[in-house]
Amino acid sequence: MARYNFDEVVDRRHSDCLKYGVLQDRWGRTDLLPLWVADMDFRTPDFILDAIRQRLDHGILGYTASDSRWKPAIMGWLKEHHNFEVALHEITFIPGIVRGIAFVLQAFTEPGDKVLVFDPVYHPFFLVPQHSGRQLVRHKLVQADGQYVIDFPQLDKDLEDVKVLVLSNPHNPGGRVWTADELQQIASLAEKHRTLVISDEIHADLTWDPYRHIPYATVSDEARRHSITFGSPSKAFNTPGIVSSYSIVPNGTIRRKLNAYLASGEFDEGNMFAQLVTAEAYLHGEEWLKEAKQYIAGNIGYVEQFFSNNLPQIRPMRPQASFLVFLDCSGLGLNHEQLLDLFIDKAHLALDDGEKFGPSGQHFMRLNVATPRSVLQQALQQLKDAIDHYL
Repeated sequence: MARYNFDEVVDRRHSDCLKYGVLQDRWGRTDLLPLWVADMDFRTPDFILDAIRQRLDHGILGYTASDSRWKPAIMGWLKEHHNFEVALHEITFIPGIVRGIAFVLQAFTEPGDKVLVFDPVYHPFFLVPQHSGRQLVRHKLVQADGQYVIDFPQLDKDLEDVKVLVLSNPHNPGGRVWTADELQQIASLAEKHRTLVISDEIHADLTWDPYRHIPYATVSDEARRHSITFGSPSKAFNTPGIVSSYSIVPNGTIRRKLNAYLASGEFDEGNMFAQLVTAEAYLHGEEWLKEAKQYIAGNIGYVEQFFSNNLPQIRPMRPQASFLVFLDCSGLGLNHEQLLDLFIDKAHLALDDGEKFGPSGQHFMRLNVATPRSVLQQALQQLKDAIDHYL
């Protein structure tokens, strides 16, 4: 019998949440059902909230030392769930993965240096290099059998003189779980070109059967030697509002250089809840995560069935990981402006525009399905009604 109720609809309006708070600024209206930003509409697990309350009940919000459970909890979780053996000294706190990417670029590259990202990809991966004056290189992913794959001969060419490759593992927005063979090929090419690899593994714990997340640093000695892994419990346990990320760097030379940069600005020190939340999630989160994944998997199945039965012009790219579904809307025959008009002004939905993730995202929309089933049903029905009425 399920312990947690994921059907509960929690009204998030007027809570200063990003999901509702920026509708007017970004979409020009507030009467939209938002299924865009990558957090969940489910309550954060009770054991995490109780730990925060207990800490608050102490009554003093003073300077805080590191939580002694934090690193061992990360090590235990990664070993048990991903067969990733990590040493205590390889782990360092970072104040968010996007900030972590910026720190790596500042520590290891100079303005004008090349940084490679896959296209499409989570948009800060290319915004951070662009904003910091680095030269962006896009490797265009190709589609095969409804999934994104890597064109390795082209990647070999694209990596020429590239200083840093930023890898989404698993991939966002496509939801691909890269195979060991694919990761080994990336590692071999990165080693050939002397490229540092940042592997963002924030969606690792939301992988769907029969797929299994493979940490980049585990696939070869080369990968371990030239990689920085970023992780966080925030996606799997719905805690992105509490910045609780960490880096794992096996190579001592790379680690010392990155950690020196982090220490120079005290970026390696979190607030009093950051390490607490990570420890609670990884020590007590097994049951909650299992139930959450079962519910989200049901939502993914519902989305696929709905489009197949009602809107075959839209083809969901089935995610192998994450609660994000990339919708191929090319079958509607609409240009970019018409597609946005359909979703925003006709269906009254706020989804992420696929072009946000790069030119290859054209004609796609990204749907967040980590929401109560009733909300998802309402959203898809609004889309169907809009298409039936206007197209």
